[in-house]
Amino acid sequence: MFVAPDYPRGTLADVLPGALAALGLPGADPLGLAARLDGVRRVAVLLVDGMGWHQLPALAEVGPVIAATLRGELGAALRTTCGFPSTTPTSLVSLATGALPGAHGVLAFNTIVPGTGRVLNHTLWADDPPPRQWVPVPPRYGAAAAAGIDVTVVNRPEYAGSGLTVATSDGARYLPAADADELAAGMLGALKEAAAPALVYGYHPQLDKAGHGHGLTSAQWADAAAEVDTLLARLVGGLPEDAALLVTADHGQLDVPFDRRIDAHADPALAAGVRVVTGEPRVRYLHTEPGAAADVAAAWRELAGHAAWIGTRDEAIATGWYGPVDARHAARLGDVVAVCRDN
Repeated sequence: MFVAPDYPRGTLADVLPGALAALGLPGADPLGLAARLDGVRRVAVLLVDGMGWHQLPALAEVGPVIAATLRGELGAALRTTCGFPSTTPTSLVSLATGALPGAHGVLAFNTIVPGTGRVLNHTLWADDPPPRQWVPVPPRYGAAAAAGIDVTVVNRPEYAGSGLTVATSDGARYLPAADADELAAGMLGALKEAAAPALVYGYHPQLDKAGHGHGLTSAQWADAAAEVDTLLARLVGGLPEDAALLVTADHGQLDVPFDRRIDAHADPALAAGVRVVTGEPRVRYLHTEPGAAADVAAAWRELAGHAAWIGTRDEAIATGWYGPVDARHAARLGDVVAVCRDN
């Protein structure tokens, strides 16, 4: 289902500002994390890729830590939303910068680089375009370090130095961790060794990979879910006395039956007038031939019906889903935007 971001009540972009507020860095805290973390001097933030709210009951079936949390016996579960679209690059940049997508500019998994015709896959991004130009909003880590907060990022070694990593980790010490065991050891080690106040961020990708590769009812996904719970148990059990653990996610996942999928490349009516398709499977950006946007939007509306919202770039911006959109970023959206409503 499509869930619009609830920016006034706080989203994923407010997690780090709230955690840093608890550690003494002034800033907005709509999630109220500073009050929840009163007295805490070290904060660990773990992002589990693909662990959306609607996946938690299934995770609890194989994970005693998550089950205890959902029962209210261990910490508290706070339901919130991410930005739009709910895709890994967009969410990771929102988390790191505290900015909404329209401000930071990573508006989909893939976007066109305006003026070039080139499509940028943010997960394969090296240094072109330059990260600090493409994402003009810096991560919160630099400001935190300047305020005396020790900041560490623990992430996969293969991600070090990538465009997405620079955009999301600049200003923090980067520790490589090749698997869940190394992730737990790295996060706990950084928490214990740092002089308080300290913030440690860790990223775990395996649940998302299992969901994409095998589906949410697969044995592989169940194994990945159990690994997540083991990771959580190790982190909770190893926290210093003055530390707290925040666990969040970049998006959820769902299994879409084959009969609910629309192959835009197989239907000539959908391809007519379209130069380039970017975005991601549930949010498509259609870059059209000059003057063709209205006809393209009409053709897609006719085929999709209620299953998708179809609108022009200006109409998509007007929904507020991206937050206020910086004029420098608007051309990264398609001339026509298609958003799946149903599963």
